[in-house]
Amino acid sequence: MRSFAVTPRLLRPFLVTSLALLATSSARSQDAGSPRALTVDDYARAEKFMGYNTNPLVGHAGRPEWTSDERLWYYDTDATGARFVMFDPVTLARTPAFDHVKLAAALSAASGHTYEANKLPLSAIEFSADGQFVSFNVGRRRFQCDREGAKCTSESGMEVAPGRPGGRTTNEGASPDQKKAALIRDYNLWVRDVASGKESQLTTDGVKDFSYALDNAGWEKSDRPILLWSPDSKKIATFQQDQRKVGDMYLVETKVGHPTLEAWKYPLPGDENIATIQRVIIEVDTPKVIRLQMPPDPHRSTLCDDIACRASQFAEPGNWTDVEWTPDSTRLAFVSTSRDHKQETLRIADAATGAVRDVMEERVATQYESGQGSANWRILPGSNEYIWYSERDNWGHLYLYDLATGKLKNQITSGNWVVTQMLRVDERARTVYFLAVGREPGNPYFTHLYRVGFDGQGLTLLTPEDANHQVTLSRSGRYFVDTYSKPDVPPVTVLRNADGKLLATIEKADISRLVAAGWKPPQPITVKARDGSTDLYGLMFLPTHLDPQKKYPIVNHIYPGPQGGSVGSWSFSAARGDTQALAELGFVVVEIEGMGNPDRSKKFHDFYYGNMGDNTLPDQVAGMKQLAQRYAWIDLDRAGIYGHSGGGYAAADAMFRYPDFFKVGISEAGNHDNREYEDDWGERYQGLLVHEAGSGTNYEDQANENIAKNLKGHLLLAHGTMDDNVPPYNTLLVVNELIKANKDFDLLLLPNRHHGFGNEPYMVRHRWDYFVRYLMGAEPPKEYELKPPSDSFGGPPQ
Repeated sequence: MRSFAVTPRLLRPFLVTSLALLATSSARSQDAGSPRALTVDDYARAEKFMGYNTNPLVGHAGRPEWTSDERLWYYDTDATGARFVMFDPVTLARTPAFDHVKLAAALSAASGHTYEANKLPLSAIEFSADGQFVSFNVGRRRFQCDREGAKCTSESGMEVAPGRPGGRTTNEGASPDQKKAALIRDYNLWVRDVASGKESQLTTDGVKDFSYALDNAGWEKSDRPILLWSPDSKKIATFQQDQRKVGDMYLVETKVGHPTLEAWKYPLPGDENIATIQRVIIEVDTPKVIRLQMPPDPHRSTLCDDIACRASQFAEPGNWTDVEWTPDSTRLAFVSTSRDHKQETLRIADAATGAVRDVMEERVATQYESGQGSANWRILPGSNEYIWYSERDNWGHLYLYDLATGKLKNQITSGNWVVTQMLRVDERARTVYFLAVGREPGNPYFTHLYRVGFDGQGLTLLTPEDANHQVTLSRSGRYFVDTYSKPDVPPVTVLRNADGKLLATIEKADISRLVAAGWKPPQPITVKARDGSTDLYGLMFLPTHLDPQKKYPIVNHIYPGPQGGSVGSWSFSAARGDTQALAELGFVVVEIEGMGNPDRSKKFHDFYYGNMGDNTLPDQVAGMKQLAQRYAWIDLDRAGIYGHSGGGYAAADAMFRYPDFFKVGISEAGNHDNREYEDDWGERYQGLLVHEAGSGTNYEDQANENIAKNLKGHLLLAHGTMDDNVPPYNTLLVVNELIKANKDFDLLLLPNRHHGFGNEPYMVRHRWDYFVRYLMGAEPPKEYELKPPSDSFGGPPQ
């Protein structure tokens, strides 16, 4: 399920062991050359490959970001420290983003801590509109400094946005002219005049569970308003979300004394009532609320299991998906998604009257999606057309339609490849710039940038290198920055113009220090799927000291999707979780993108639609068997598996469905029964819950607790007790059935943790210990303590 990095409170976890677990069975299969005990030095050597140790060893790998005046800034590092650089795309000149020495002194004075110029405690900055000031976060405080470094001041009232070192959110939505800001108070929408600070109430009938602009459905909880200002800054498009009849979810905080009960609205598959939105347009100056003349829509989008999707965890929150204003602010275009994601309706509303016109409808047999990372439809009022995304020919492509009639004019892109994101539509030139995968030879997951005409002619590849390309366009579209790399090839960042012409190489990553420290890249692998013909792609992590004469246990790190995959990004990374660190202890670790994951054909993606218990496991087993045939040093008799969230579901599923193949499994925060997970995700990929005569429901055979009795090996179940994404009851359902079946297992409950505890040192160490003890057949060092730096972010994310 959705898994974002959440920093849990460091409270001591406790371990509940159902029955004493013996290592004798694992010891019998232990290779004769394997150690009987691993040492502190063995674990310390493995820890060197954790991201907080490897990321700082990569130099010149910062990702440039565009400023409002179309210059670039980036965070640059080398062996001497870090600095912020400005790059001018016109002159191609590099200059310091600010006076580092003076700013360090000013920040030290303002914060009460001493900072050095090349070790500033930040990795991202924001420039003021006039370019004279920079703002950034230091811990939970935010500072603004002039670029000459004369003075720094602490900003107050700012809530630092999690996961964005330089970002923030004030729980306000600024108007395009920056003169007004919308906010929520007491379930109603208000507007604040930025210059005077005066606040005015825009709505009056908002109440608890029927609030304006508040997107608190399922595990999403925030006070930020979800809305879209009109281009003229005079209107706001938003909604009133109705959860008054939606069921509650409950969690109890662990503490001394009376526990604190947390309760919130959390609809489940099959519930009669789910969250719905009543769309409105608000005239700000009057004020006046205009309700769109249509029934409420389900709380759904074409892109993700929310209505405010983010392309990544580092993107700004609060963007309302599937909604667009026309440039003249007179009409609002939007897409209504059915509860089961099988029907999409493009609609246009009159902003003055609320009248709604249905433009077109698309129905699919399984589930519709509008792309990866952005909703790929666009209104073109100037030519009275629109661009629509569809997988109707088994591949994700763009189509051009007549806006007045809803009739298809022509297909824009075609072929056995997938459009993932439209980045820019140039109506005057009638061209589209977009990202796509699978068109170029080689790895079908590598992203490239293309340009094509509205008529489908002139398709041009703008990023020719055989690599995965991460592209950001300038606001005018005259330039784009392209950072390209592979999992085993470090990144190069270049500047190109709109025609793809190379203008400058901005930086080339330097991994010499990383290699000198003993690091080796993961090995890209290709195996055949369960059908024996479909190519699957993945990564294999090996001990840097691998001895081909020995046998090594194999561990599968899994995330089955279907909205993502095990590998994640196909760009270079100095560390991918603890995969290489685990390998360094004496394992072969693999990540395989199985059938049912996105970025391939529609048929590939929908392979196990309605059969979520598949979890790509037949592909994982087939791929691991092929690797064992290919490499004699893989011991297939000692196969393990682990995963978090959806990977936790798959890992336990593997132990129950393939008990003779997988000997050890670690399941973290798993959604083991999708009847106990948020409605949108399960109903999208499993379908609406249907009661079937004599066999319960169509969710019955997807629930891990119903097959838990099949367990033969060693299984560790872990969950945070305050997980508001995947409630911990998912794991307790499995625990109950394991007890009923008299099965031995381990249970690790982490008090007051939310969903993202997988990288917490205690969990990482327990993961290593479990595989060492029960899969390797060795004894881990007692209570080894991983020590990530507490006062450093370790450089920008790789």
